[in-house]
Amino acid sequence: MNYYEKTEKENTIYTGRIIKVKELNVSLPNGKSTKREIVEHPGAVAILAVTSDKKIVLIKQFRKAVEEKLWEIPAGKLERGESPLACAQRELKEETGYISDCWQKLEEFYASPGFSNEIIHLFLAKNIYAAGSTNFDEDEYMEVYLLSMEEIEKLLREGKIRDAKTLTAILTEKTREE
Repeated sequence: MNYYEKTEKENTIYTGRIIKVKELNVSLPNGKSTKREIVEHPGAVAILAVTSDKKIVLIKQFRKAVEEKLWEIPAGKLERGESPLACAQRELKEETGYISDCWQKLEEFYASPGFSNEIIHLFLAKNIYAAGSTNFDEDEYMEVYLLSMEEIEKLLREGKIRDAKTLTAILTEKTREE
């Protein structure tokens, strides 16, 4: 059976600094029509940053959309023309003050494909080391932590890590360790 949805009409509802919102009229495989609201996003990176003694960098950052501070791995939006690796290297330094000479791409995944095309490129940065201070964006406020996997597992058991990219990174790392 063909599960493809054909776009019949597209209307841009909003164009912002980061996202574009579109409303699409689509034809379904059963011949009926419906609307889809799509958020277009330029893509992002997320970094599982690990020190030589196996500490992992997590940040705490207030997220207005959910009205709470979240535990997250460092991450950021791709700039026009920027490669995912260059973005990951830039974001790690800006958000944490750490750099690495050892990078590996682990995964790429859709953040929320039910309504957005945002793809996140997940990188592992090994043997990170301090290389100066952070350089947050003008509208960023965050706290940087170095935690052991045991401390992170405790946060998980307590339900304190709720960010999808962070959960994906931790699961990916735990799977690699086994």
